[in-house]
Amino acid sequence: MLSGLPSFILMPFAFILFCFNLAFSGTFVFLGGLLKFLIPIKAFHHMLYRPMHTFYRLWAYNNTLIIKLVNPVQWEVIGAEHLSKDAWYLMLANHQSWLDILVIAELARQHTPEPKFFLKESLKKVPFLGMACWALDMPFMKRYSKAFIEKHPHLKGQDIETTKRSCQSFQSNPTSIINFVEGTRITKTKHQTQQSPFNYLLKPKAGGIAFTLATLGEHFDKILNVTLIYPDNRGHIMKDMLKGRLTKIVVHVEQIEVTDALIGDYFADEAFKDNFQLWLNEQWQAKDALIQQLYHQNAQESVVNSQLNQHGSV
Repeated sequence: MLSGLPSFILMPFAFILFCFNLAFSGTFVFLGGLLKFLIPIKAFHHMLYRPMHTFYRLWAYNNTLIIKLVNPVQWEVIGAEHLSKDAWYLMLANHQSWLDILVIAELARQHTPEPKFFLKESLKKVPFLGMACWALDMPFMKRYSKAFIEKHPHLKGQDIETTKRSCQSFQSNPTSIINFVEGTRITKTKHQTQQSPFNYLLKPKAGGIAFTLATLGEHFDKILNVTLIYPDNRGHIMKDMLKGRLTKIVVHVEQIEVTDALIGDYFADEAFKDNFQLWLNEQWQAKDALIQQLYHQNAQESVVNSQLNQHGSV
């Protein structure tokens, strides 16, 4: 455990370890993507799937080791007991910090298929990044605006069909799609600017989730409502982690059935859009209450532990 080191030493050391881990795993993923590009044979691509995702899992595993190496951190995962690496999931998560990505990756490494992010199709053209994401079968999304469809009605539905084609590998390989529903990390400024009705969350954005369900709804076994909190670290969570000050990570997972009522044309069907937004807001209200409950439980546990420590030192 290195958390006792001064932060001016620990912070750059931890950052270098994370960068080295990303460079190591990323190099092999990029080389795999290059092979996929040079040898456009589906059978060969299928052979590469497992080794490419082994490096993905190795990246997640090493990140967790680094976090534990530099922090006296306790992980508490609730509700993940019956998840399966052979199932298809849509993960909906709140977003507090860049650390959320590493935590989600570790959750997936132990309990679900590797998490994938829907990416804009334009990212395919970004050097190295586009190749690596394509190598890992990240789905690329092409979406037309309502105004564009009105001008080009013959393209209606083509955005979903294009996205479905980019997700063909999901039909044979179990997958988890992650969506940070708020669209950005929460800060006090963003919370105030939005005038969010929630205590611990920003307003949820429904369009991306609805589009994902319209594209892949028939493949998902469950929706996973994932709640992330760092009860002893609020504000600069990633910086606290790099400084060795992260003490607890709480991950709560709720499984939700995928029903026909959640699959529809969000951008053209106003009735469906209203119902979907209502459903998502209800999920977010429940998540906000859960976060308050988790914070309260952690505060009570801290008081009890403090009393026990004082009693033991007498």
